[in-house]
Amino acid sequence: MAGLRWERTQKERTRRERTRREIDDFLGIGPVQVAELDLGDSTGAADDGMVLRPGPGSPPVTSGSVFLLVRQAGVPVGTLLGEVPEGADAARVLAGLARRLPRTAPPEALPVPPRASVVVATRERADQLARALDSLLAQDHPDFEIVVVDNAPVTGSTRELVERKYAERVRYVCEPVPGLAAAHNRGLAVVRGEVVAFTDDDVVADPRWLTELTAPFATDPGLGCATGLILPARLRTPAQVLLESHGGFAKGFTPRTYDPACPPADEPLFPFTAGRFGSGANMAFRTAVLRAVGGFDPATGAGTRARGGDDLYGFVRVLAQGRRLRYTPRALVWHHHRETWRDLETQAYGYGAGLTAYLTAILVNRPTLLPAFLARVPGGLAHARGLTAVRTAGKGDADGRGGGGSGGGRDREGAAPGGHDSRTHPWPRRLARLQRRGMLYGPVGYLRARRALRAAGVAAR
Repeated sequence: MAGLRWERTQKERTRRERTRREIDDFLGIGPVQVAELDLGDSTGAADDGMVLRPGPGSPPVTSGSVFLLVRQAGVPVGTLLGEVPEGADAARVLAGLARRLPRTAPPEALPVPPRASVVVATRERADQLARALDSLLAQDHPDFEIVVVDNAPVTGSTRELVERKYAERVRYVCEPVPGLAAAHNRGLAVVRGEVVAFTDDDVVADPRWLTELTAPFATDPGLGCATGLILPARLRTPAQVLLESHGGFAKGFTPRTYDPACPPADEPLFPFTAGRFGSGANMAFRTAVLRAVGGFDPATGAGTRARGGDDLYGFVRVLAQGRRLRYTPRALVWHHHRETWRDLETQAYGYGAGLTAYLTAILVNRPTLLPAFLARVPGGLAHARGLTAVRTAGKGDADGRGGGGSGGGRDREGAAPGGHDSRTHPWPRRLARLQRRGMLYGPVGYLRARRALRAAGVAAR
């Protein structure tokens, strides 16, 4: 017995020491500037036409670490982490690094995009919403509308903002049932566009975002969904830097089409690893297709007991109808990542819960998919182990929410992001454990959310 107690004591000491090291590592992560550099049309070493801009809401670039989006003639082509020495010309230093990225062919001209609607669900975040709406109203799309869905409001701040500042340019609707999916369904019910795009109230949309996201629908009648690139608007806190070090929300800079008629050979779990397709902050659907599959399951998503998974549910339902999904990195939004350690804990648990909640929702609502799902269970277990692993520095992507991308770069002491998912800082065990716990809870949370909806008189999908 004495030996067993000693062993337990040693294990507890080891665990506490590991936790202290993780905390010290986390607190030692410094801020990183965010900027974008457009190389223009030049392929040589000259700086003619080159433009360096700070990221949305950021001050001008100075010395220090810089997370850089590189554009070529306006088109995003990669990211890197650059170090600007004290007193150096930031534009010249970063341009020298940016030219190491592979050059891409000039983009083809886009077709005229179809009429579009943008739905922004929000709840008691009027300041953030105003920033998002300002960027949406600056879109170069020729024909679109904006619908704000006020989800289960407790004050009139959102309605007052829309009516006071945006008048006839933005439509306001209210959805009393809490939950992101319920809010999105409310928006889906009232939009008038052939394509409906969804984004969050904590993003800043690139001026060409909506055009780039919706134009593919004009040339592919079989396209049901499109997703785009999500980059960090700020990297000011350790939590923001850590998240982006492990991929953030980005899916890289290579366009890709997912076709259920030709399942991708490198995606053995297709279509159930829907997190690889994109994220809810940057997605669009052919309106008629999304309505035909019943929209999103209101028992999924943030604001419900399921904690997430509404976007993944939508992707799989559309793919299950035989429709294609297109990822286009030219459609860019800048996302304001969560800022604190507690936020990361909530996010890790929510991602785990949302993943298994959406899978439960799919099987409950589409039981015909059960055989395909069971055939993928062995691979799914391996995927789950990779998803919740303690991710060390320098490893590749293991989870459906991570990203891959062009660009590279190293930071001082490896504590800042370079290229997407470069994993320049270890992923804490605490967050990995929370993600596993969330995965165990997800099916329970989904079923509880369904019961809550029935009690409120709302039918689940």
